[in-house]
Parts: sequence; structure tokens; C-alpha cells
Amino acid sequence: MTETITKEQPVIEELESVAIRFAGDSGDGMQLTGTQFTNTSAVLGNDISTMPDFPAEIRAPAGTLAGVSGFQVHFSSQDILTPGDAPQVLIAMNPAALKASLPELEKGGIIVVNTDAFTKQNLAKAGYKANPLEDNSLQGYQVMEVAMTTLNRNALDEFTDLSNREKDRSQNFFALGLVFWMFDRSMETTKDWLYAKFAKRPEIAAANFKAMQTGYFYGETTETFQRRYMVRPASLPAGTYRKVTGNEALAMGLVTAAQKMGKPLFYGTYPITPASDILHALAPLRNFDVRTFQAEDEIAAMGSVVGAAFGGALAVTGTSGPGVALKSEAIGLGVMLELPMIIVNVQRGGPSTGLPTKTEQSDLLQAMYGRNGESPVIIVAPASPADCFDIAIEAARLAVRAMCPAFILSEGFLANSAEPWRIPNAEDIPTIEVTHPGPMHNGDGPFLPYLRNEETLARPWAIPGTPGLEHRVGGLSKAPNTGNVSYDPAHNEQMNRERAEKVARLANAIPEQDVFGPKRGDLLVVSWGGPYGVVRSAVQRAQREGKSVAHAQLRYINPLPRNFKELLGRYKHVLVPEMNNGQLAMLLRGKLDVNVISYTNMTARPMKIANVKAKIDEILG
Repeated sequence: MTETITKEQPVIEELESVAIRFAGDSGDGMQLTGTQFTNTSAVLGNDISTMPDFPAEIRAPAGTLAGVSGFQVHFSSQDILTPGDAPQVLIAMNPAALKASLPELEKGGIIVVNTDAFTKQNLAKAGYKANPLEDNSLQGYQVMEVAMTTLNRNALDEFTDLSNREKDRSQNFFALGLVFWMFDRSMETTKDWLYAKFAKRPEIAAANFKAMQTGYFYGETTETFQRRYMVRPASLPAGTYRKVTGNEALAMGLVTAAQKMGKPLFYGTYPITPASDILHALAPLRNFDVRTFQAEDEIAAMGSVVGAAFGGALAVTGTSGPGVALKSEAIGLGVMLELPMIIVNVQRGGPSTGLPTKTEQSDLLQAMYGRNGESPVIIVAPASPADCFDIAIEAARLAVRAMCPAFILSEGFLANSAEPWRIPNAEDIPTIEVTHPGPMHNGDGPFLPYLRNEETLARPWAIPGTPGLEHRVGGLSKAPNTGNVSYDPAHNEQMNRERAEKVARLANAIPEQDVFGPKRGDLLVVSWGGPYGVVRSAVQRAQREGKSVAHAQLRYINPLPRNFKELLGRYKHVLVPEMNNGQLAMLLRGKLDVNVISYTNMTARPMKIANVKAKIDEILG
């Protein structure tokens, strides 16, 4: 829509979607600012996808590139699947934030900068030899200079009990108010949050709200901002929605699974980024029969989970790759004892300590083979933050069915990013069937703890203390049926094969793999985990150009869906994009003897739609 420009009434441009990146020092509150903008957009009915990006250091040097914290939010009137390849708007609170974020900003995009932060000292910290606001290096962008620090301090003069440092902490709310005005957002949702958050310190709530109002009215009254943008609500399927991150959805899914099993949920863990938020989400839920245990280290945490599984609980641990390395021996014990338990690996960049706050998919082979001996486990992977809820329930179902540990391979991007989640009707979620053998009496015969179910090959889940069900446990090699220690070569061979076979038979209990697009053709793109949205978007673009390309999102990795090999054979080429050095591609070549094209990304940041689309174009000529 087009209107005459006047000082009183700016042009309002309607957009289908916008990606905004808030960036500043790690103490500038960018994560909070982005979250509040996201919450408001969700309340207004936009579809949303977010990408928090923050440094691993507890407090990197202020004003440096290493200390830049960013939050990107993509909001739309249409269904969206990613936080966006390149933001169209950048809010830069200091020179370092500008320098770190500029390479990703869309050419011609809007830059709003806090000019008060562009001091000689801050420019030097960011590595600038000249002020980019003065040397024409930002030519081609729409640069809007705002003296946020000065304007904010002046607005808060009435708050005499607050120091300048305390007033400056509310600069992020000035920036938030300005962006609310630019994109026609109401301040009410954030106002309510402020007064609830700071109920015991109303002066802090009032100061932050005043800062937000000042930013909003600055946009309304200054001639600098003569253009506003409107993004209408999205047409989402009917239902009740809430915003969730992947870690929040996993926590809710685990609680739901335990309730559907009729079991307590035991979560034994050791804090590690980016999995710690699962513990934070579960700890307050004692009223749902949730027991959380923070162990002294990763080894103890895994030992507690093995014990809880033996005791009959839904036993879960959450960690990241370095923690899985420490847990591997006790996970192997879980395989030998054949007990249901869940290991959530929220993958991050590696090796070693690596990149704690960045994302990667490089633990697939670790989950598959990262234990001594033949120790097969179930492996599933969520496709999106909201899908983490469903995958948690599915992992519990499969673990109980096969009496075997199950891995959930999440990743940093899924864990911290957010999207709308349609809250399901609890009654529609199927019960997870759990059976335990009852007491045995004289004359019933000996209890055989490894006597297998003919269909699933699972052993019975005997609860300690049940009369007559006493049996030997431990990590030494076992005899079939009795579970007694055995060094008989035939026994070892049989038990190893049965443990592998019961995981393989789960292929009969999971859905066949579906595809988005033609059922056969020139190219099938196979993805797993977080790249789902990027790959699906790239495939959609290629399909609109008339290309014969389809997409398969793999949620079940061990076992693979029973129709997967046949499905791959319907296409001339198979492309596997993943955020590692080709681990799924290696598995598919080795397990299915198929030729696939590996496309890798090890930047520790999510893939870009444009790059995947370019690879599709390259393959199809």
C-alpha cells in the first residue's frame, strides 16, 4: 500500500515477512530484547522462528567482537521454517555488534545504530580504523543514527534513585520500543511482563517501561523514521498455541511420556551447555512426579539413570557431546542390562570443549558407535523445536518396547530457537504400554530375566523387590535366558545378535519414510535434525522452478524406516546436507550400499537456504 509522506503520517509498507537481528554486547540484554519482540509477535498471530546467538564466555571483554550477543527473529504472515538466511533489519548497540553482524545483513537493509557507543575506544576494540558511520563504508544500506544512551538517560531523569549505569541497562528497552513502532507492534505484552517480573522492584519496571515508551515515541515523532512496516497475522491451523524452544518442548515431552507410562520421571544430569535448560524446565515440576538430580559429574549422572531405570522409572539424562563421552561406559552397561532409558544429546561444536554455544550435528557416529563392544541403541532426531515434544514421547515408546537405551539427537540451534507450537489434546496422545512380571511362587519355576518376547525380543522389566524375581545384574557377558555370567563363545554370539536384532525389529513399529514432493524423480534431498527448515525451504524454491526434486526428513536413524533403501532407489541422485563432515552420508553408504552426495557445513551456524538451493541447482544442472 502507498500513502503520501507527511511528518504526521509515515508511509506504511506491508510485508510478508521480516527478519530482525538485535546485536550488542553480552551485557546489553539482546536475548531479552529479542525474546520480548518474539513474544509480542506471537501474541499478534505471526508465525515466528528465532535464532539466539551468544558467546560462550561468561563475560567476554565488553565492546569486543568476542563479546557480541545477538538474537535473530523471523516473523511472517505465512508459514516459515527458518530464522532467515539474512536479516533485513539490524539493531546494533555498539561498533562490535555492527562489525560482527554486517556480513549477514541483506544488502540494502536497515541499520539502526546507537551513535553514543561509537567512541574512539569502542571503535578500536571492534577493530575499526575509521568510524563506519562517517567513511561511506555503509553505502547501500539504510542507516538510521540514534543517540540511544543520551535520549534514554534524559528520559529517565525523574528516576533519581537510579545511577547512570542502572539507567543505561534499560537501553535495550529503548531499542525495543523503537522497533515496536517501526513494525506496528503493541507494547502491552512487554509492559505486563515487566511489571510481573519486577513486582518487588516497581521502580525498575517503571524505568524500563519509560525507556520503551521513549523509543516508541522517538520513532513516532522524529523525521528520521518516515516508514513503518506491517506484517499481518499468519493463517495457522486452528488451535491453542504457545511459543516453545526445543529444550522446553523436550522437557514437556518427557513429562508427558512418563504420565502416559504411569511412571515417575527421573532426570539425572550434570549441567552442560546447551542442555542445561532441560533441567531448569523439569526441576519445578514435582507435582507431575518428576524427580531431578544434579550429580557431581557426568559419570555419576549416568550411573543414577541406570539405577533409576532398574528401579522402574522413566530414566533420562541430558548432556552434550563431551558429556556423552564420559557417560559412554555406563550407557554400555544400560545396553548390557537391557533397560529402557533416554540419553538426550544436545549437540554443539567440537571436538573437546569446542564451541559450547554454537550448533553442530557431529555426534551421530558417537551415538551410533561411541561405546566399547557391540552396543546398539535406538537413535531418533527432532526436526524442529516443536517436534522435540513428539520425539521425546517416541523415544520413550521405543525404549520400553525394545528394553534398550534410546538417544535423542537434538542440537544447539533446536534447543535455543523458538517457534509456535500447537498444544495437543492430552487425550489424543496414545498410552505407552508398560508391563512388569508379577510375583513368582514356589512351583512357578525359575525366573528367567533374559527370556525374550517372541515379537520384540525385549526381556521382561522386573521391578526390584518383587517376590521371586531376584536375578543377577552387571556388565559381565551373560548367558541367554538366565542372565548368569557366561564366557561361552556361543552365548556371547547369541546375546550380541539378539541385542542388535531387537533394535532392528523396531523398524516394524515406526512409520515408513514419507517424502515432500514427487515420489520418484531426479533428486531426493535427505536431511536430519535442525537443517529441516532450511532444506525444506530450498526444495520448495526448486520445485517452484519446475525441478524434479523431493525432500525426506529422517527422524528415525537407528533403525532406519523399513522402506528407506527402496525409497532412495527411486531417484537418480540423493543429496545429504548435514552440519558435520558427512556422518549420515557415511552411514547410508555403509548400511544401505547406496551412492549419496554429501554436502557438509561445519561453520557451527545453521545452514543457509541459498547455499542448499545452489547445491540442488548444481546437481540438476
